[in-house]
Amino acid sequence: MRRLLRSIKFAFKGLKTVFATEKSFRIHLLIATLVILFAWYWGLSETSWIILLLVIALVMALEVFNSAIERLVDILAPKTHGAAREIKDILAAMVLLVSIFAIAIGLIIFFV
Repeated sequence: MRRLLRSIKFAFKGLKTVFATEKSFRIHLLIATLVILFAWYWGLSETSWIILLLVIALVMALEVFNSAIERLVDILAPKTHGAAREIKDILAAMVLLVSIFAIAIGLIIFFV
């Protein structure tokens, strides 16, 4: 049990670090909060809530993953290395793609 609590403590420390250092994470969090408030006002069905929360969790988790891998790349390869820049661009593309589909899913849930 003690080990589990330590792991949870480290996870929250990681979230705090991402929140403090990553502007894009804070933007995603703001948008997610607004969407959740809108969904609450709209009175979504249970199924729509589940889909919406899963999509939000996916976007947020990939943003955290992106931040972690970018830091790893910074440690392993200097910023002047071409492959390091490509890795970061590919990671950003991953988050962008999921965000675009999250917007599409949100539009379907709220307006179709």
